[in-house]
Amino acid sequence: MAELVVAFDVPSGREALALARRLPGLRWAKLGPGLYVREGPALVREFLARGVHLFLDLKWHDIPSAVAGAVAAARELGVAMASVHCLGGAGMLAAAAQAAGEVALVGVTILTSHDAAGLGQVLGRGVPDVGCEAERLARLAVQAGMRGVVASGAELPLLRAALGPAPWIVVPGIRSPADPVYDQARTIALQDAVRGGATHLIVGRPITRATDPGGVYQRLVECL
Repeated sequence: MAELVVAFDVPSGREALALARRLPGLRWAKLGPGLYVREGPALVREFLARGVHLFLDLKWHDIPSAVAGAVAAARELGVAMASVHCLGGAGMLAAAAQAAGEVALVGVTILTSHDAAGLGQVLGRGVPDVGCEAERLARLAVQAGMRGVVASGAELPLLRAALGPAPWIVVPGIRSPADPVYDQARTIALQDAVRGGATHLIVGRPITRATDPGGVYQRLVECL
């Protein structure tokens, strides 16, 4: 069964923990760079003390030794999952994987905020198919020893066929038809992501900005 991961993109640790108390049975929490820079390892430990699996989503992209050091620090902190960016290259990915130990390390392929035109601008060349770029990077990540990848739901069928059943595919940008997409260019409905083979579904603003976050969370869990 796929896991629901709540992205705690809120202004403070106090608000994050207050929100967590409103989500019955919370299993997975994601901390991104904004909240982690404000609160640091202390907030990670607070979640871990509550029995929550922590996804540290900092998308490291640096020289191999620097990323390996960051991954080792995440391992010592006790996080369950962490992310690196596939554009760091094979050497960086391999160094990160070697340092990961029991941490499930996932490689970010193409950000969900990119469409073909935006990605082409970044790469300096035309991108006729974002999916092909995601597949290329996903293969690189798995070959380097990553536990899986982070990718848009639009690429799910392609990636599951290319990678086989074992690697994790973590899918952000989960939205219902009624939800605003905000700054995400490529979104997917939860049930479509599950059918496509996603292992972890990241939901942030549809929960964190809801008037009844606990109710929204429970309804999403019941759909898994």
